[in-house]
Amino acid sequence: MKKKIMSFTALLVTMTIVFTTFAGFASAMNFNTNVDLYSEAAYMVNLDTGEVVVSINASEERVPASLTKIMTCVVILDMFKDDLDALETTKASGGIDAFEELWGTNCSTADIQMNEEVTYIDLLHALMIPSACEAANILAINSAGSISAFVKLMNAKAVELGMTNTHFSNTHGLFPEDNYTSCEDIAKLCEYAIETYPLFCEIVSKPNYQMAATSDHPDGTTIVNTNKMLQVGSEYYYSYAKGIKTGFLDEAGRCLASYAEMDGMTYLIVTMGAPSEDSEGNSVMYNCIDHAALYKWAFSQLEFTEVLSSESEITDIDVGLGDGRTTVNLRPAKTYECLWPKAQTVSESDSEEIAAYKESIEKITDIRKKISLNENVVAPVKEGDVLGQVELTYEGQTLAVIDLVATSSVERSTVKEKTEVAKSFTSSVQFKIVIAVVAAVVIIYFIIFFVIVNKSMKNKKKRKSRR
Repeated sequence: MKKKIMSFTALLVTMTIVFTTFAGFASAMNFNTNVDLYSEAAYMVNLDTGEVVVSINASEERVPASLTKIMTCVVILDMFKDDLDALETTKASGGIDAFEELWGTNCSTADIQMNEEVTYIDLLHALMIPSACEAANILAINSAGSISAFVKLMNAKAVELGMTNTHFSNTHGLFPEDNYTSCEDIAKLCEYAIETYPLFCEIVSKPNYQMAATSDHPDGTTIVNTNKMLQVGSEYYYSYAKGIKTGFLDEAGRCLASYAEMDGMTYLIVTMGAPSEDSEGNSVMYNCIDHAALYKWAFSQLEFTEVLSSESEITDIDVGLGDGRTTVNLRPAKTYECLWPKAQTVSESDSEEIAAYKESIEKITDIRKKISLNENVVAPVKEGDVLGQVELTYEGQTLAVIDLVATSSVERSTVKEKTEVAKSFTSSVQFKIVIAVVAAVVIIYFIIFFVIVNKSMKNKKKRKSRR
Protein backbone atom coordinates (compact mmCIF):
# COMPACT_ATOMS: atom_id res chain seq x y z
CA MET A 1 0.00 0.00 0.00
CA LYS A 2 2.86 2.38 0.81
CA LYS A 3 4.29 1.82 -2.68
CA LYS A 4 0.90 2.58 -4.19
CA ILE A 5 0.64 5.76 -2.13
CA MET A 6 4.13 6.90 -3.15
CA SER A 7 3.39 6.18 -6.83
CA PHE A 8 0.19 8.17 -6.60
CA THR A 9 2.06 10.99 -4.89
CA ALA A 10 4.64 11.13 -7.66
CA LEU A 11 1.87 11.24 -10.21
CA LEU A 12 0.22 14.14 -8.42
CA VAL A 13 3.47 16.08 -8.33
CA THR A 14 4.23 15.62 -12.03
CA MET A 15 0.74 15.77 -13.54
CA THR A 16 -0.59 18.93 -15.14
CA ILE A 17 -3.02 20.59 -12.82
CA VAL A 18 -6.41 21.12 -14.42
CA PHE A 19 -8.08 24.24 -13.18
CA THR A 20 -11.67 23.62 -12.19
CA THR A 21 -14.14 25.58 -10.16
CA PHE A 22 -17.21 23.95 -8.77
CA ALA A 23 -20.55 24.91 -10.17
CA GLY A 24 -22.80 26.76 -7.79
CA PHE A 25 -20.52 29.43 -6.42
CA ALA A 26 -22.35 32.47 -7.66
CA SER A 27 -22.21 36.13 -6.72
CA ALA A 28 -23.43 36.80 -3.21
CA MET A 29 -26.83 38.34 -2.68
CA ASN A 30 -25.92 39.56 0.81
CA PHE A 31 -29.49 39.44 2.07
CA ASN A 32 -30.50 41.53 5.04
CA THR A 33 -29.85 38.90 7.73
CA ASN A 34 -30.59 41.06 10.76
CA VAL A 35 -27.76 39.09 12.40
CA ASP A 36 -24.85 40.93 13.99
CA LEU A 37 -21.79 38.75 13.45
CA TYR A 38 -18.72 38.62 15.66
CA SER A 39 -16.58 37.17 12.86
CA GLU A 40 -14.66 39.57 10.65
CA ALA A 41 -15.17 37.44 7.52
CA ALA A 42 -18.06 35.17 6.58
CA TYR A 43 -19.29 33.16 3.62
CA MET A 44 -22.58 31.24 3.48
CA VAL A 45 -23.81 29.23 0.50
CA ASN A 46 -26.82 27.01 -0.12
CA LEU A 47 -25.37 23.68 -1.28
CA ASP A 48 -28.60 22.67 -3.04
CA THR A 49 -28.56 25.59 -5.47
CA GLY A 50 -25.08 27.08 -5.17
CA GLU A 51 -26.59 30.44 -4.21
CA VAL A 52 -24.40 32.55 -1.95
CA VAL A 53 -26.54 34.39 0.58
CA VAL A 54 -23.89 35.99 2.80
CA SER A 55 -20.45 37.24 1.76
CA ILE A 56 -18.50 39.51 4.09
CA ASN A 57 -14.79 39.96 3.35
CA ALA A 58 -15.10 36.45 1.91
CA SER A 59 -12.19 36.66 -0.55
CA GLU A 60 -9.86 38.38 1.93
CA GLU A 61 -6.65 36.45 2.63
CA ARG A 62 -6.60 35.41 6.29
CA VAL A 63 -4.77 33.02 8.61
CA PRO A 64 -6.94 29.86 8.74
CA ALA A 65 -5.38 28.16 11.78
CA SER A 66 -6.61 24.55 11.96
CA LEU A 67 -8.97 24.93 9.00
CA THR A 68 -5.73 24.01 7.22
CA LYS A 69 -6.33 20.42 8.35
CA ILE A 70 -9.34 20.16 6.02
CA MET A 71 -6.93 20.24 3.08
CA THR A 72 -4.66 17.69 4.77
CA CYS A 73 -7.66 15.38 5.12
CA VAL A 74 -8.74 15.90 1.50
CA VAL A 75 -5.30 15.12 0.07
CA ILE A 76 -5.23 11.81 2.01
CA LEU A 77 -8.78 10.91 0.88
CA ASP A 78 -7.75 11.67 -2.71
CA MET A 79 -4.92 9.17 -2.33
CA PHE A 80 -7.11 6.41 -0.90
CA LYS A 81 -10.23 7.27 -2.94
CA ASP A 82 -12.50 6.58 0.05
CA ASP A 83 -11.15 3.02 0.29
CA LEU A 84 -12.27 2.30 3.85
CA ASP A 85 -10.65 -1.14 3.97
CA ALA A 86 -7.23 0.27 3.08
CA LEU A 87 -7.62 3.12 5.55
CA GLU A 88 -8.53 0.69 8.33
CA THR A 89 -5.68 -1.75 7.65
CA THR A 90 -2.81 0.58 6.70
CA LYS A 91 -0.82 1.85 9.67
CA ALA A 92 1.61 4.73 10.06
CA SER A 93 3.84 6.13 12.76
CA GLY A 94 5.85 9.27 13.30
CA GLY A 95 9.44 9.81 14.32
CA ILE A 96 11.19 12.95 15.43
CA ASP A 97 10.53 14.66 12.08
CA ALA A 98 6.81 14.54 12.83
CA PHE A 99 7.01 15.78 16.41
CA GLU A 100 10.02 18.09 16.69
CA GLU A 101 8.33 21.25 15.37
CA LEU A 102 5.39 20.72 17.73
CA TRP A 103 7.32 20.48 21.00
CA GLY A 104 6.67 23.37 23.37
CA THR A 105 3.82 24.82 21.28
CA ASN A 106 0.96 23.56 23.46
CA CYS A 107 -0.80 22.51 20.26
CA SER A 108 -3.93 20.39 20.07
CA THR A 109 -3.21 16.67 20.12
CA ALA A 110 -4.71 13.17 20.26
CA ASP A 111 -1.87 11.96 22.51
CA ILE A 112 -0.28 9.93 19.72
CA GLN A 113 3.26 9.03 20.77
CA MET A 114 6.48 8.85 18.73
CA ASN A 115 6.70 5.57 16.78
CA GLU A 116 3.19 4.54 17.88
CA GLU A 117 1.53 2.70 14.99
CA VAL A 118 -1.94 4.08 14.22
CA THR A 119 -4.26 3.25 11.33
CA TYR A 120 -4.93 5.88 8.69
CA ILE A 121 -8.62 5.90 9.58
CA ASP A 122 -7.78 6.71 13.21
CA LEU A 123 -5.27 9.35 12.12
CA LEU A 124 -7.96 11.04 10.01
CA HIS A 125 -10.34 11.03 12.97
CA ALA A 126 -7.61 12.43 15.20
CA LEU A 127 -6.88 15.09 12.60
CA MET A 128 -10.48 16.31 12.22
CA ILE A 129 -12.11 15.67 15.60
CA PRO A 130 -9.69 16.89 18.31
CA SER A 131 -7.59 18.71 15.66
CA ALA A 132 -4.44 16.72 16.40
CA CYS A 133 -1.36 18.40 14.91
CA GLU A 134 0.83 15.30 15.27
CA ALA A 135 -1.70 13.35 13.18
CA ALA A 136 -1.32 15.88 10.38
CA ASN A 137 2.46 15.47 10.27
CA ILE A 138 2.35 11.67 10.56
CA LEU A 139 -0.08 11.46 7.64
CA ALA A 140 2.04 13.84 5.57
CA ILE A 141 5.37 12.12 6.10
CA ASN A 142 4.05 8.58 5.60
CA SER A 143 2.10 9.40 2.43
CA ALA A 144 4.44 11.85 0.68
CA GLY A 145 7.85 11.17 2.22
CA SER A 146 8.20 14.53 3.95
CA ILE A 147 6.14 17.42 5.27
CA SER A 148 7.40 19.74 2.53
CA ALA A 149 6.47 17.26 -0.21
CA PHE A 150 2.98 16.90 1.25
CA VAL A 151 2.55 20.68 1.47
CA LYS A 152 3.26 20.84 -2.28
CA LEU A 153 0.36 18.44 -2.81
CA MET A 154 -1.84 20.66 -0.66
CA ASN A 155 -1.03 23.71 -2.75
CA ALA A 156 -1.50 21.76 -5.98
CA LYS A 157 -4.97 20.73 -4.82
CA ALA A 158 -5.75 24.34 -3.95
CA VAL A 159 -4.89 25.36 -7.52
CA GLU A 160 -7.00 22.52 -8.90
CA LEU A 161 -10.01 23.64 -6.87
CA GLY A 162 -9.65 27.28 -7.89
CA MET A 163 -8.62 28.46 -4.43
CA THR A 164 -7.02 31.62 -5.79
CA ASN A 165 -6.39 33.32 -2.43
CA THR A 166 -4.76 30.35 -0.75
CA HIS A 167 -1.25 29.15 0.08
CA PHE A 168 -0.27 26.52 2.63
CA SER A 169 3.10 26.33 4.37
CA ASN A 170 2.35 23.54 6.89
CA THR A 171 -0.04 20.62 7.36
CA HIS A 172 -1.83 21.71 10.52
CA GLY A 173 -2.16 25.51 10.52
CA LEU A 174 -0.26 25.92 13.77
CA PHE A 175 2.23 28.35 12.19
CA PRO A 176 0.70 31.42 10.48
CA GLU A 177 3.73 32.42 8.36
CA ASP A 178 2.88 32.16 4.66
CA ASN A 179 -0.17 30.04 5.53
CA TYR A 180 -3.28 31.83 4.34
CA THR A 181 -6.62 31.33 2.65
CA SER A 182 -10.09 32.91 2.50
CA CYS A 183 -13.59 31.99 3.62
CA GLU A 184 -14.63 31.57 -0.01
CA ASP A 185 -11.69 29.27 -0.77
CA ILE A 186 -12.32 27.07 2.28
CA ALA A 187 -15.95 26.82 1.18
CA LYS A 188 -14.79 25.51 -2.22
CA LEU A 189 -12.64 22.95 -0.45
CA CYS A 190 -15.46 21.86 1.86
CA GLU A 191 -17.95 21.57 -0.98
CA TYR A 192 -15.52 19.34 -2.88
CA ALA A 193 -15.00 17.12 0.17
CA ILE A 194 -18.73 16.86 0.95
CA GLU A 195 -19.68 16.03 -2.64
CA THR A 196 -16.79 13.63 -3.28
CA TYR A 197 -16.23 11.68 -0.07
CA PRO A 198 -19.06 10.34 2.12
CA LEU A 199 -16.37 9.27 4.58
CA PHE A 200 -15.38 12.91 5.04
CA CYS A 201 -18.94 13.78 6.05
CA GLU A 202 -19.05 10.81 8.40
CA ILE A 203 -15.82 11.74 10.17
CA VAL A 204 -16.44 15.46 10.63
CA SER A 205 -19.97 14.97 12.00
CA LYS A 206 -18.91 12.78 14.95
CA PRO A 207 -19.01 14.47 18.38
CA ASN A 208 -16.50 11.90 19.67
CA TYR A 209 -14.64 8.78 18.56
CA GLN A 210 -12.85 5.81 20.06
CA MET A 211 -9.45 5.15 18.50
CA ALA A 212 -8.26 1.55 18.33
CA ALA A 213 -5.96 0.06 20.96
CA THR A 214 -2.22 0.34 20.37
CA SER A 215 0.89 -0.64 22.28
CA ASP A 216 0.99 2.85 23.80
CA HIS A 217 -2.77 2.97 24.41
CA PRO A 218 -3.94 -0.59 25.16
CA ASP A 219 -7.47 0.64 25.93
CA GLY A 220 -7.63 2.89 22.90
CA THR A 221 -8.10 6.65 23.02
CA THR A 222 -11.37 8.55 23.30
CA ILE A 223 -11.23 11.82 21.36
CA VAL A 224 -13.79 14.64 21.51
CA ASN A 225 -14.72 17.10 18.78
CA THR A 226 -13.57 20.68 19.26
CA ASN A 227 -16.76 21.85 17.51
CA LYS A 228 -19.14 22.51 20.39
CA MET A 229 -22.07 22.75 17.99
CA LEU A 230 -21.98 18.93 17.86
CA GLN A 231 -21.84 18.38 21.63
CA VAL A 232 -25.23 17.61 23.17
CA GLY A 233 -25.53 19.54 26.42
CA SER A 234 -23.17 22.28 25.30
CA GLU A 235 -24.55 25.82 25.29
CA TYR A 236 -23.43 25.98 21.64
CA TYR A 237 -25.15 22.77 20.56
CA TYR A 238 -27.11 23.03 17.31
CA SER A 239 -28.91 19.84 16.37
CA TYR A 240 -28.85 20.41 12.58
CA ALA A 241 -25.08 21.00 12.40
CA LYS A 242 -22.91 18.43 10.59
CA GLY A 243 -19.31 19.45 11.41
CA ILE A 244 -16.81 20.43 9.89
CA LYS A 245 -13.75 21.96 11.58
CA THR A 246 -12.75 24.60 14.11
CA GLY A 247 -9.59 26.67 14.13
CA PHE A 248 -7.92 29.10 16.49
CA LEU A 249 -4.72 31.12 16.66
CA ASP A 250 -4.13 34.57 18.09
CA GLU A 251 -3.38 35.74 14.53
CA ALA A 252 -6.53 34.09 13.14
CA GLY A 253 -9.15 34.52 15.83
CA ARG A 254 -11.79 31.83 16.12
CA CYS A 255 -12.52 30.16 12.78
CA LEU A 256 -15.13 27.60 11.83
CA ALA A 257 -16.33 25.68 8.79
CA SER A 258 -19.65 23.90 9.20
CA TYR A 259 -22.69 22.74 7.30
CA ALA A 260 -26.24 22.07 8.43
CA GLU A 261 -29.29 20.27 7.01
CA MET A 262 -32.95 20.96 7.75
CA ASP A 263 -36.19 20.29 5.86
CA GLY A 264 -34.39 19.28 2.68
CA MET A 265 -32.13 22.34 2.59
CA THR A 266 -28.38 22.40 3.21
CA TYR A 267 -26.19 25.41 3.98
CA LEU A 268 -22.41 25.68 4.32
CA ILE A 269 -20.78 28.45 6.38
CA VAL A 270 -17.14 29.46 6.75
CA THR A 271 -16.19 32.23 9.18
CA MET A 272 -12.84 33.64 10.32
CA GLY A 273 -11.65 36.24 12.75
CA ALA A 274 -14.13 35.93 15.63
CA PRO A 275 -12.91 37.00 19.08
CA SER A 276 -12.03 34.25 21.56
CA GLU A 277 -13.03 36.04 24.77
CA ASP A 278 -15.70 38.40 26.02
CA SER A 279 -14.97 41.77 27.61
CA GLU A 280 -14.37 40.09 30.99
CA GLY A 281 -11.82 37.65 29.63
CA ASN A 282 -14.10 34.61 29.59
CA SER A 283 -13.56 32.13 26.77
CA VAL A 284 -16.48 32.27 24.32
CA MET A 285 -17.04 30.28 21.12
CA TYR A 286 -18.19 33.27 19.10
CA ASN A 287 -17.62 31.29 15.92
CA CYS A 288 -20.28 28.76 16.97
CA ILE A 289 -22.61 31.59 17.97
CA ASP A 290 -22.29 33.16 14.53
CA HIS A 291 -22.97 29.90 12.71
CA ALA A 292 -26.03 29.03 14.79
CA ALA A 293 -27.46 32.53 14.28
CA LEU A 294 -26.97 32.37 10.52
CA TYR A 295 -28.52 28.91 10.26
CA LYS A 296 -31.55 29.92 12.32
CA TRP A 297 -32.04 32.96 10.12
CA ALA A 298 -31.65 31.06 6.84
CA PHE A 299 -33.86 28.11 7.77
CA SER A 300 -36.62 30.34 9.13
CA GLN A 301 -36.47 33.30 6.76
CA LEU A 302 -35.42 32.00 3.32
CA GLU A 303 -37.46 29.86 0.95
CA PHE A 304 -37.38 28.79 -2.66
CA THR A 305 -39.42 31.36 -4.56
CA GLU A 306 -40.59 31.30 -8.16
CA VAL A 307 -39.39 34.47 -9.83
CA LEU A 308 -40.27 33.62 -13.43
CA SER A 309 -42.59 30.90 -14.71
CA SER A 310 -42.08 29.05 -17.99
CA GLU A 311 -45.85 29.36 -18.45
CA SER A 312 -45.88 33.15 -18.30
CA GLU A 313 -46.26 35.21 -21.48
CA ILE A 314 -43.56 37.85 -21.48
CA THR A 315 -43.96 39.86 -24.69
CA ASP A 316 -44.74 39.73 -28.43
CA ILE A 317 -42.20 40.01 -31.22
CA ASP A 318 -42.81 41.10 -34.83
CA VAL A 319 -42.47 38.36 -37.44
CA GLY A 320 -42.01 39.21 -41.10
CA LEU A 321 -43.66 37.23 -43.95
CA GLY A 322 -46.04 35.49 -41.56
CA ASP A 323 -49.03 33.67 -43.05
CA GLY A 324 -51.96 35.45 -41.45
CA ARG A 325 -49.89 36.60 -38.45
CA THR A 326 -47.43 39.40 -37.90
CA THR A 327 -46.36 38.63 -34.29
CA VAL A 328 -45.63 35.68 -32.02
CA ASN A 329 -45.75 35.52 -28.21
CA LEU A 330 -42.64 34.69 -26.16
CA ARG A 331 -42.30 32.82 -22.86
CA PRO A 332 -39.30 31.88 -20.68
CA ALA A 333 -37.55 28.67 -21.76
CA LYS A 334 -37.55 27.51 -18.12
CA THR A 335 -38.91 28.42 -14.73
CA TYR A 336 -36.48 30.32 -12.55
CA GLU A 337 -36.54 29.84 -8.77
CA CYS A 338 -34.14 31.19 -6.19
CA LEU A 339 -33.76 31.58 -2.47
CA TRP A 340 -35.61 34.66 -1.31
CA PRO A 341 -36.73 36.08 2.05
CA LYS A 342 -40.20 35.07 3.08
CA ALA A 343 -42.80 37.82 2.89
CA GLN A 344 -43.22 39.64 6.20
CA THR A 345 -46.36 41.40 7.40
CA VAL A 346 -45.94 44.25 9.86
CA SER A 347 -48.47 44.07 12.69
CA GLU A 348 -49.45 46.61 15.34
CA SER A 349 -47.86 44.44 18.04
CA ASP A 350 -44.41 44.60 16.43
CA SER A 351 -41.78 46.71 18.09
CA GLU A 352 -40.25 49.52 16.05
CA GLU A 353 -37.09 47.46 15.53
CA ILE A 354 -38.97 44.38 14.29
CA ALA A 355 -41.28 46.48 12.13
CA ALA A 356 -38.30 48.23 10.55
CA TYR A 357 -36.67 44.87 9.84
CA LYS A 358 -39.81 43.46 8.24
CA GLU A 359 -40.15 46.50 6.03
CA SER A 360 -36.52 46.19 4.98
CA ILE A 361 -36.89 42.58 3.80
CA GLU A 362 -36.14 42.20 0.10
CA LYS A 363 -39.31 41.97 -1.97
CA ILE A 364 -39.60 39.75 -5.02
CA THR A 365 -41.10 42.72 -6.88
CA ASP A 366 -37.74 44.48 -6.54
CA ILE A 367 -36.26 42.06 -9.08
CA ARG A 368 -36.04 43.81 -12.45
CA LYS A 369 -36.62 42.21 -15.86
CA LYS A 370 -34.67 43.49 -18.85
CA ILE A 371 -35.93 42.09 -22.17
CA SER A 372 -33.84 41.96 -25.34
CA LEU A 373 -35.35 40.65 -28.60
CA ASN A 374 -33.79 39.35 -31.80
CA GLU A 375 -33.90 41.75 -34.74
CA ASN A 376 -35.55 41.11 -38.14
CA VAL A 377 -37.33 37.88 -37.25
CA VAL A 378 -38.79 36.30 -40.41
CA ALA A 379 -41.17 33.33 -40.80
CA PRO A 380 -41.10 30.41 -40.66
CA VAL A 381 -40.89 30.36 -36.84
CA LYS A 382 -41.24 27.11 -34.94
CA GLU A 383 -42.64 26.77 -31.44
CA GLY A 384 -39.68 26.78 -29.03
CA ASP A 385 -37.38 28.85 -31.24
CA VAL A 386 -35.18 31.18 -29.15
CA LEU A 387 -36.06 34.73 -30.17
CA GLY A 388 -34.79 36.77 -27.23
CA GLN A 389 -33.64 36.83 -23.62
CA VAL A 390 -34.79 38.22 -20.28
CA GLU A 391 -32.18 39.29 -17.72
CA LEU A 392 -33.22 39.23 -14.06
CA THR A 393 -31.38 41.72 -11.88
CA TYR A 394 -31.52 42.83 -8.26
CA GLU A 395 -29.87 46.07 -7.21
CA GLY A 396 -27.76 46.03 -10.36
CA GLN A 397 -26.60 42.42 -9.89
CA THR A 398 -27.54 39.82 -12.50
CA LEU A 399 -29.37 36.85 -11.01
CA ALA A 400 -30.04 34.93 -14.23
CA VAL A 401 -30.36 35.29 -18.00
CA ILE A 402 -33.20 33.19 -19.42
CA ASP A 403 -33.92 32.49 -23.11
CA LEU A 404 -37.28 33.62 -24.47
CA VAL A 405 -38.90 31.12 -26.86
CA ALA A 406 -41.84 31.25 -29.26
CA THR A 407 -45.10 29.89 -27.81
CA SER A 408 -46.41 28.91 -31.28
CA SER A 409 -45.35 28.44 -34.89
CA VAL A 410 -45.77 30.91 -37.74
CA GLU A 411 -45.71 29.66 -41.32
CA ARG A 412 -44.36 31.72 -44.20
CA SER A 413 -46.80 33.38 -46.62
CA THR A 414 -45.95 32.54 -50.27
CA VAL A 415 -47.62 35.73 -51.55
CA LYS A 416 -45.79 37.90 -49.04
CA GLU A 417 -42.56 36.10 -49.83
CA LYS A 418 -42.88 36.80 -53.58
CA THR A 419 -43.88 40.40 -52.91
CA GLU A 420 -40.94 40.81 -50.58
CA VAL A 421 -38.62 39.23 -53.13
CA ALA A 422 -39.87 41.69 -55.74
CA LYS A 423 -39.43 44.59 -53.34
CA SER A 424 -36.00 43.35 -52.47
CA PHE A 425 -34.98 43.14 -56.09
CA THR A 426 -36.29 46.61 -56.99
CA SER A 427 -34.47 48.09 -54.04
CA SER A 428 -31.28 46.13 -54.62
CA VAL A 429 -28.03 47.65 -55.88
CA GLN A 430 -28.04 45.29 -58.87
CA PHE A 431 -31.47 46.48 -59.94
CA LYS A 432 -30.43 50.10 -59.63
CA ILE A 433 -27.32 49.42 -61.71
CA VAL A 434 -29.43 47.78 -64.44
CA ILE A 435 -31.84 50.75 -64.50
CA ALA A 436 -28.91 53.16 -64.67
CA VAL A 437 -27.35 51.23 -67.56
CA VAL A 438 -30.66 51.07 -69.46
CA ALA A 439 -31.20 54.79 -68.88
CA ALA A 440 -27.69 55.54 -70.09
CA VAL A 441 -28.21 53.42 -73.20
CA VAL A 442 -31.50 55.18 -73.95
CA ILE A 443 -29.91 58.59 -73.46
CA ILE A 444 -26.95 57.66 -75.67
CA TYR A 445 -29.36 56.26 -78.26
CA PHE A 446 -31.33 59.52 -78.40
CA ILE A 447 -28.17 61.59 -78.52
CA ILE A 448 -26.88 59.55 -81.47
CA PHE A 449 -30.31 59.66 -83.07
CA PHE A 450 -30.50 63.45 -82.84
CA VAL A 451 -26.94 63.82 -84.11
CA ILE A 452 -27.73 61.65 -87.15
CA VAL A 453 -31.03 63.40 -87.80
CA ASN A 454 -29.43 66.79 -87.43
CA LYS A 455 -26.63 65.84 -89.79
CA SER A 456 -29.12 64.48 -92.33
CA MET A 457 -31.11 67.73 -92.21
CA LYS A 458 -27.98 69.76 -92.86
CA ASN A 459 -27.06 67.59 -95.84
CA LYS A 460 -30.53 68.07 -97.35
CA LYS A 461 -30.23 71.84 -97.02
CA LYS A 462 -26.84 71.79 -98.79
CA ARG A 463 -28.23 69.80 -101.71
CA LYS A 464 -31.16 72.21 -102.07
CA SER A 465 -28.87 75.24 -102.08
CA ARG A 466 -26.76 73.77 -104.94
CA ARG A 467 -29.80 73.48 -107.13
